[in-house]
Amino acid sequence: MKVLYCDVCKDAIENPIADRNYFHIADFDICEGCKESLDRASRVTLRGKKPFDYHWFGDLTLNLLRDGQSRGKIEVKAAKR
Repeated sequence: MKVLYCDVCKDAIENPIADRNYFHIADFDICEGCKESLDRASRVTLRGKKPFDYHWFGDLTLNLLRDGQSRGKIEVKAAKR
């Protein structure tokens, strides 16, 4: 049995299958829960940022992952209304 550890929350991922129960983004392997948190955190910024550009989106993703790795979880900030 193979085990992979999430680079953000350090949870064990048993029998890892890429893009099913773990995701490889840049140099990070993250679990499903952290991927969902990453999507929610980036969605908040995407809604308020126009026009879309892949350069700042890539920077946003890496910054969220690095920050999440140092904190042990990806922080999802509330949307401004």
